[in-house]
Amino acid sequence: MAVSSSSFLSTTSLTNSKSNISFASSVSPSLRSVVFRSSIPATSHRRSMTVRSKIREIFMPALSSTMTEGKIVSWIKTEGEKLAKGESVVVVESDKADMDVETFYDGYLAAIVVGEGETAPVGAAIGLLAETEAEIEEAKTKAASKSSSSVVEAVVPSPPPVTSSPAPAISQPAPVTAVADGPRKTVATPYAKKLAKQHKVDIGSIAGTGPFGRITASDVETAAGIAPSKSSVAPPPPPPTPVAAKATTTTTNLPPLLPDSSIVPFTAMQSAVSKNMIESLSVPTFRVGYPVNTDALDALYEKVKPKGVTMTALLAKAAGMALAQHPVVNASCKDGKSFSYNSNINIAVAVAINGGLITPVLQDADKLDLYLLSQKWKELVGKARSKQLQPHEYNSGTFTLSNLGMFGVDRFDAILPPGQGAIMAVGASKPTVVADKDGFFSVKNTMLVNVTADHRIVYGADLAAFLQTFAKIIENPDSLTL
Repeated sequence: MAVSSSSFLSTTSLTNSKSNISFASSVSPSLRSVVFRSSIPATSHRRSMTVRSKIREIFMPALSSTMTEGKIVSWIKTEGEKLAKGESVVVVESDKADMDVETFYDGYLAAIVVGEGETAPVGAAIGLLAETEAEIEEAKTKAASKSSSSVVEAVVPSPPPVTSSPAPAISQPAPVTAVADGPRKTVATPYAKKLAKQHKVDIGSIAGTGPFGRITASDVETAAGIAPSKSSVAPPPPPPTPVAAKATTTTTNLPPLLPDSSIVPFTAMQSAVSKNMIESLSVPTFRVGYPVNTDALDALYEKVKPKGVTMTALLAKAAGMALAQHPVVNASCKDGKSFSYNSNINIAVAVAINGGLITPVLQDADKLDLYLLSQKWKELVGKARSKQLQPHEYNSGTFTLSNLGMFGVDRFDAILPPGQGAIMAVGASKPTVVADKDGFFSVKNTMLVNVTADHRIVYGADLAAFLQTFAKIIENPDSLTL
C-alpha cells in the first residue's frame, strides 16, 4: 500500500487569517492519499518550512531553597553520547546532598561547559544538548565561545584601564601668592590674626604656607622677624598616602599563617551550615535545662533493641508526643511579625557526616508507629551518609533533636536552626545520686536535656511545661509502644 502525505505544514499558513486550509481525503482499495487544498491564490509563493534543530543549555538546578551554587561531582554521560528524556546526565553537589540531574529532552550531550569538581551559580549553563549529531560541532563552538568570554570577563576588570595614551595631567589650584591682580580673601588661623595684630604686621602681605595658602602663626612670626614661639600652632602634617599606606597597614595587621598550615575552602554543605548559623544569631533565644530519669526508658530500650528500634527513634517519638500537647513549641516565626502553628510534627535529627552536618527529618513523628519510625530513620541515615537525601527529607523539620549522649557528653547547648521554634540537646544518661520526697537517697540514671527556643513565640512557662511532659513520657515510656 502506497501512502503519500505532506511532510510539514507551514506555521505561517496556519495562523494567517486570510488563508483557509481545507483537508480532503480520498481512500481507494489500492491507494490511500491525503490531499491538502488551500484557498491561497496560486500566484502567491509557496513556502517550504525548514525545521531547525535546537541547541539547548543544561542549567545548574536549584536543588534546595538555600542553594545559590552547585558543584559538579561527576558527569554520568560523556560528550557525544546520546541521551533520552528522563535519563540522568550529571551528579550535582548542593548545600545538603548529591543529586542526579535528568534531561528533559532527547538528543546528544554536545559539550560540557562546567567540568567535574568545578562550581557554577544556580541557573548558569553547565552543558549543551544538541538534537542531532550534525549539530554537535556547532554546540562545541558555542561552548568554546562561552568559555572564552567568561575568561575575558574574569580577567579584564570593569571598567578597563586606559593604557593606550597617558591620562592628561590634572592642573592643581594655584597657591594664594600667585594671585596678582584684584583683591583676594585672606585666609588665616585665628591665632595668626591675633599675632599679626599684636606685632602690627599687615597680614594681607604675608604668603601663607599652610594648606591652600592658609596663613599660620609661624608665617606671622617670620614676617615680624621674631623666632617662632613654642606656643605657636605648628602647621598640620602632610596628609598620608591614602591607598598604599592603608593597604600596607591592613596586610601587616593580619596574623601570619603558622608554618606548614594551609587554607581549606568550605564545601557547599559547610557554606550552608555557616550561613544558617550566622542567620541564627539574629533570633532572640533562651535556654532551659531539665533532668530526666531514664531507668524505665533504658529497660524498654533493652527490650525493643533486638527488633531494630534505636534510641534516636525513642527520643524522637517522645518529643513528638510532647509537642502534640504543646503546639507553640512546634510553631515557627520567619518574618519577625507573625508566627504559624505547624500542622505536622516533623522531628529533624542532627547527623554528623563526612565534611558537614545534616538534619534528616522524621515526618509525623508523633503519629508513626515506633518500629516504622525506626525503619524510616535507618533509611534516612543511609541516604544522608551517601548524600542522597531529597530536599523534603532534610528541609521540612519543625523541631530539631541533637543527641551527643553516645559520646559521653553530659550536657551542651544547641544553636536554634532558622525557621524553627526550638531545638533539644540531649546528653548522656549517667548514674546520679538523687533524693526522693521522703529524703531517702538512691542512685538513678539521669540525663540532662537542654532546649533552646525562639523567645519571640515561646516563653519560659511554655518551655517548662513542655519539658515536664517530655520527662513524664520518658519516665513512663509504655505509651511509646502503643
